Amino acid sequence: MEVRSDGVPVRCDKIPAPVIPRTRLQVWFIRVCSSILVWTCLVQLVAVGELWHPHLFSNVTGRISQMTRHPIRLEEAVPSPPPLVPARKYKSNGFLRTSCNGGLNQMRAAICDMVAVARLLNLTLVVPELDKKSFWADRSNFEDIFDVRHFIDSLRDEVRIVRRLPKRFNRKHGQKLLQMPPVSWSNENYYMQQILPLFKNHRVLHFNKTDARLANNGLSLHLQKLRCRVNFQALRFTPQIETLGHKLVRILQEKGPFVALHLRYEMDMLSFSGCTRGCTEIEAEELKRMRYAYIWWRDKEIDSELRRSQGLCPLTPEEATLVLQALGFDKNTQIYIAAGEIYGSERRLATLRAAFPRILVSKISYFIIAHPFQVKKEMLLAPEELQQFQNHSSQMAALDFMVSVASNTFIPTYDGNMAKVVEGHRRYLGFKRTILLDRKKLVKLLDLHQNGTLSWDEFAVAVQVAHEKRVGQPSRRGVVQDRPKEEDYFYANPHECLCEGTSCDDLFSSGNSTKLG
Repeated sequence: MEVRSDGVPVRCDKIPAPVIPRTRLQVWFIRVCSSILVWTCLVQLVAVGELWHPHLFSNVTGRISQMTRHPIRLEEAVPSPPPLVPARKYKSNGFLRTSCNGGLNQMRAAICDMVAVARLLNLTLVVPELDKKSFWADRSNFEDIFDVRHFIDSLRDEVRIVRRLPKRFNRKHGQKLLQMPPVSWSNENYYMQQILPLFKNHRVLHFNKTDARLANNGLSLHLQKLRCRVNFQALRFTPQIETLGHKLVRILQEKGPFVALHLRYEMDMLSFSGCTRGCTEIEAEELKRMRYAYIWWRDKEIDSELRRSQGLCPLTPEEATLVLQALGFDKNTQIYIAAGEIYGSERRLATLRAAFPRILVSKISYFIIAHPFQVKKEMLLAPEELQQFQNHSSQMAALDFMVSVASNTFIPTYDGNMAKVVEGHRRYLGFKRTILLDRKKLVKLLDLHQNGTLSWDEFAVAVQVAHEKRVGQPSRRGVVQDRPKEEDYFYANPHECLCEGTSCDDLFSSGNSTKLG
């Protein structure tokens, strides 16, 4: 109670101070500080705990590290990726843009070559463009087949790779790119002396053809090993392809050992090679018309029998049947046919199927309604699993590639790009059994057997003897001076990458040299 100056008492209750509302900034600041304090305490607690129980806290620290980098829901948690290799620092001389041509495995080898060229010339590589205009007409882009992020990150210590060309170099900005195909089978001198100077006037160079543009032999060891690193490590298929491919392999392995038969008896192969053995007159004419329809194919008139006698034709399904039997495979052998649609369809597969009932045909182009007895890929996998790959031949070829590499035995009936790349991959994985058919010898033996000159036993022995040293064993790559097209293909036998140290001389003894012919 207080008294005024005139003596009148006045009641004076305590008046509270006005409340000042907190601003959003203050609330945010308090929350941030609290979070930092909590995380600091947690980290300290884990650090102390690891001193006492390191195994108990190892998983906890891993999860904390992952959550701080990528805050995701627990049910979506995935193992953290390996740390990035340090990026190689260099002054880029320009951008290399590439358009790969051909099928999947031809493009795969070309990508490896282009990485090596970019490394040699200190260029920035634009993620390669894949062929969309070839016979297969597949619209798939690089990222539809390969794990593009892994491709870029795993090679950053060698080459700077970007997903696309910077906008300032686009035609819309008045830039005119220099397009050219490099000379085939070229060595380092060609690229250093002929290609590198072009970047002084052109910041961007576009290689519009990339197949076989780097020599098989005569390159520095570092470049050869880089080509292998790209092929065996950096070019990883997308998670979708990898997952389905591994599932397909697992299903096959559960059924027992299996042979992957690359039966290259497809319409385009027969048309462009001119090989018509076993075809009807109507089919032979159809193949000829197709060959003439493609202007870029120079060889129009082809002697089929002459090419066959030279070993330049793929084995027919009927010939492949006899060869498999002569090599000792019986009717219980599980065979996965890794190829496109066989020309002549079921009529041409009848003999092979009769001898080997456990045949698995890879392509989904065969209809289950028309051929209800046929075991096919869509019978091993759910239809919805294959749906995303329909009309994408390169993605389907990726599945065949994975199965072929994983098979117990791989047998190509023609030495095309897939056969060669798979052969090299199997060598890299420990020289897995790959029977490399000597077609020039085989057609002679086949004709002798079929005309009655050779009995079955004589034929079988001759076939086995001819292939005793053609099973993918260690060997040095064959070199043919001044005739690179006739040399052993680098990606079929990258011997520089298959051993380390002094043991190489023992592994690749002179007696194991690959014989051409």
